[in-house]
Amino acid sequence: MSSYVFITHGVCRDFTTGREVVHAVKDVSITIEEKKLVALKGRSGSGKTTLMNILGALDYPTAGDVLFQGKNISKASERERDDVRRYKLGYVFQSFGLLPLMSAYENVEFGLRIAGVPKDQRKKMAREALAVVGLSKRMDHRPLELSGGEQQRVSIARAIAHRPAAVLADEPTAELDSRMGLQVLKLFRNLVDNEGLTVVIATHDPAIMEVADVVYTLEDGQIV
Repeated sequence: MSSYVFITHGVCRDFTTGREVVHAVKDVSITIEEKKLVALKGRSGSGKTTLMNILGALDYPTAGDVLFQGKNISKASERERDDVRRYKLGYVFQSFGLLPLMSAYENVEFGLRIAGVPKDQRKKMAREALAVVGLSKRMDHRPLELSGGEQQRVSIARAIAHRPAAVLADEPTAELDSRMGLQVLKLFRNLVDNEGLTVVIATHDPAIMEVADVVYTLEDGQIV
């Protein structure tokens, strides 16, 4: 029987702006199996980032349930959700989010420090994560000394270093040209196939069709 990392039931997310209510996500029910690469595909404003934030315990749904590894995180306390974010999920964003005065290695090691990994383990885990993304020879370089694709690889290494149950990537190729973007998507494919990770990507990049196992397309907050 397949194991599911995420299951959503009737998830909705509404935002109130003045007198108007915006239905950003409407009645979304999806399943995401472990060791799969799943894409949430749609144009800007389609609701994919909102849904991604709900899956990542960064936001609460207005209605519906989100199960992560069988636990209903939409009903969990903020402390429990913080533990999920810190220990069980990895995040990759389009803006890379690297600290400019730290080397690639230091950026990854710092992420492990925040996650509470003991000091004697951090060096090994950071080096292994950078090796997985192909940056062993560039780990002493600072972000401004790296290409855009290399910077995104560092952010991916930071996201996977603590061996999370799932990696959530929001528009990870938006700041890259098409060639670099495809390389990053193929790296995510490699993480699933060779490292056994579960990866969820929110994107409008058509190249995702080449690498994803499952694609959920969103329009106006709904799966179509």
